This record gives sequence, C-alpha cells and structure tokens, in this order.
Amino acid sequence: MYPNPLFCGLISRMYIPLIQRRLSMERDKTARLILRAGNGDADAFVELMEQNKQSLYKTAKAWLVREEDVADAISETILDCFEHLDTLREPRYFKTWLVRILIHNCSNIRKQNQRSGLVGELEALDRDDVVRAGSGMPEDNRAFLEYLEPLNEEDRKLMILFYVWGFRTREIAELLHIRETTVKARLQRGREKIKKSFFPLVV
Repeated sequence: MYPNPLFCGLISRMYIPLIQRRLSMERDKTARLILRAGNGDADAFVELMEQNKQSLYKTAKAWLVREEDVADAISETILDCFEHLDTLREPRYFKTWLVRILIHNCSNIRKQNQRSGLVGELEALDRDDVVRAGSGMPEDNRAFLEYLEPLNEEDRKLMILFYVWGFRTREIAELLHIRETTVKARLQRGREKIKKSFFPLVV
C-alpha cells in the first residue's frame, strides 16, 4: 500500500515550517550567546563552548592522534576564542571562525611533533593502539571515529567538516584552500569506503 500523496503533502506543509522555525530559533539563540560572550558575559561563553565541545573534539581527533594533543588543541582554541571573540563582526560566521582557529592550533601541534620527531612514532601506531589511547573518550565519539577508521587523514577531515559542522562543500574548499570539485570527490570516496567497510551487503 502506497502512502496517499495528499496526506504526505499535508504533513510536509505542517511540519516543514515548524522545523524551519526551530532552526531559526536555534540560530537566533546562538547569535545572542555570541554577542553576550563578546561583551564579556562569561556564562554565555561557557554555554557557547558547551554547544560546540563534541564537534571540537571530533575535529581535533581527525587532525591529531594523542589525547593530550587533542586536549591541548581544544584548550588553545577556547582560550583564543575567549580572547578574540570581540573581533568577530558577524555572529553568523562564528562556526567558520572557530574551526579556522582549531585547525590552525592542530597544525601547530603537528608541526611541533614533527620537529621533535614524534610524528613518525604516531603514524606508526596501529589501529588498536589508537583505540586503546582513546578508550576514555565518550561512547558516541568512539562510535563516530570507528566509522572514519577506513579513511585516510584528509578524507576524515572532510567528512567531519561536512557531517559534524555542517559546512557546505564550497565552505570546506575555502577552509582548506582546495577546489570544491576535490571536496566533492573526496566526500564521495569517503562514503564509498565507509559503506564497503561497514555495510558490505548494501549495494
């Protein structure tokens, strides 16, 4: 039995506006938090960081292996954000601005590890070592990162920026200074790898 098209249309007209209003309210709330935090409201800043802590963790984990490096990158990012939030002119660009800071801090830590000869050691860790190192992370983070395990580092970064932060392909291209067609191709490649690894019977 197929659903009645008229009924489906009615449901769409009822619920889509509700969803749109809900999203608009969430954006307005975030914008108010950003303005309050930029004016020195510590409670607003804490709430703003609380909203983004899982996304910050998943992003840092895509760039870095060691938990202590991830923690350092996030701490530096929160500090930078707190010190310079008043320079952000448009609240709607907060997400992009925050991710740029995080990526910059992750890159700096990787460079420091490279200079100290640590990068080679980290790259030599096998998958089990990485899982054990992150055994203390929240369950939802572990499950999410397990899905990204078949991907190389660059593809993991793209998947996180697209699915965790919700950036459009054009925005990811600008963030990472690569072509949008490259972003789209890597996202598709990542989806195919995940499907083959975890859902081999799905065509």
